[in-house]
Amino acid sequence: MKNFDLILFTNPDKLARVVASAWLDEIEHANRTGQKHCVALSGGRITQKFFADTVEKAKERNVSFANVHFFWADERCVPPTDPESNFKMANELLFAPLKISENQIHRLRGEDEPAVAVKKAEVELRAVVSLTKLNLPVLDLIFLGMGEDGHVASLFPVLSDHFLDIFVPFLVVEDSPKPPPTRISLSYKMIFAAKNIWILASGAGKEKIFQQSLQPDGDTPMARVIRSRNNTQIFSDLQK
Repeated sequence: MKNFDLILFTNPDKLARVVASAWLDEIEHANRTGQKHCVALSGGRITQKFFADTVEKAKERNVSFANVHFFWADERCVPPTDPESNFKMANELLFAPLKISENQIHRLRGEDEPAVAVKKAEVELRAVVSLTKLNLPVLDLIFLGMGEDGHVASLFPVLSDHFLDIFVPFLVVEDSPKPPPTRISLSYKMIFAAKNIWILASGAGKEKIFQQSLQPDGDTPMARVIRSRNNTQIFSDLQK
């Protein structure tokens, strides 16, 4: 049985617009039911388009973000003002234009010593997210990109298999094959536990690894995520 939904687009602009509208639908549903909407964001080129479309459509629809709490799928161990910071991109393209309160933003502190930053992040996450599965907080939605090697968050193919069995929300990734070498990432178990995973797979040169990641016996990090969940939403402009 296929355990993912694949939605294909002819270009990244259409992908970003559709995902932005779908996310706003999720936020409005949470608003109507009086629930918090706890989401983890990712970086990447497609995310820039996605943030811009979200801001535009949110203003058109007058969507309230008052119940949304923002976390991160991963962060590079750099200060929040560094161009490599995933927080910096979200802050400039999403939070500032929508005037999101600082109380709703729970960033990974890349400027701190990584082990300390991971502990701080877990405490803050558990203070906001009450629902748990196997003692891990359950996020409503995690956005993931897909790298050229099939990595998601900062979970790279070179990581040993023992990373699959770590029951903590966040972990330190050292010696990343992409700079900077030290990062903080959601764990596999945390990603597996989320209510919803939306993967935005976009970018030239990724077609082959994308197809490998969709196979039942795929060995990329993206394939591991798909295989370990009942359902994953995949939005892609990489044609089959």
